[in-house]
Amino acid sequence: MKPSAYVVANWKMNKTGAEAQSFVEKSSKLLLNMEKAKVIFCPPFTALFDMGISLEGKPWILGAQNMHWEASGACTGEISSDMLKACRVEFVILGHSERRHNFGEPNNWINQKVLRAISTGLHPIFCVGETLEERQSGKMEDVLHKQISEGLAGVKNSNGMLIAYEPVWAIGTGEHATAEQIEKAHGIVKNYVCESLGDIGKDIPVLYGGSVNPENAGELIKAKSVDGFLVGGASLESESFSEIIKEVETFIKE
Repeated sequence: MKPSAYVVANWKMNKTGAEAQSFVEKSSKLLLNMEKAKVIFCPPFTALFDMGISLEGKPWILGAQNMHWEASGACTGEISSDMLKACRVEFVILGHSERRHNFGEPNNWINQKVLRAISTGLHPIFCVGETLEERQSGKMEDVLHKQISEGLAGVKNSNGMLIAYEPVWAIGTGEHATAEQIEKAHGIVKNYVCESLGDIGKDIPVLYGGSVNPENAGELIKAKSVDGFLVGGASLESESFSEIIKEVETFIKE
């Protein structure tokens, strides 16, 4: 039995501040008596301030989708950790597959972001995962090892960090990860995290982030190495996201 689990909504480039507030209001009516599932909302930067107000007094947590490693300066279009904290942000997604592959973020950039987040009191949601080509060519373990060892270099304090395993090959490709594949991959991730961080890596939760939806959430949360979910598309509708949370809450209460 899992003592608790995380469910993270990554809204990507969706929802205005008003739409985010409306989502929270609807979800409040759908999610009653939730005790174990820890829910984190990660809206776009422009909705962070409104979300911070909407979540006040609710058992949910505010997160952001990215940040720069510099404290301030000539970084047009970027946002700093202090700016996020001023909006009541507690968690920040770093190293998401879309940042890695669409925007070309290398491991050393992601590492600097992780170190900055921890040093300023933010909790990183550190993402790793292989592409379909990397998996088919037998490079999965090498890719995960490189992402983890380089991305977590110099980390001395996990500061409530979460790891999210995103099999890029199972997102929008028609391929589907089985519970067995996910459990194996999560085991590999956990081993590499402990290799990089030592004892502080043992208790870091590992979330699954590959096309999670209300239909597969109940099965996937049962995998012993899955400590929750990073949810993309299914988090954009309050009904589907609420169903995922309910599946997680039901399982960890059993």
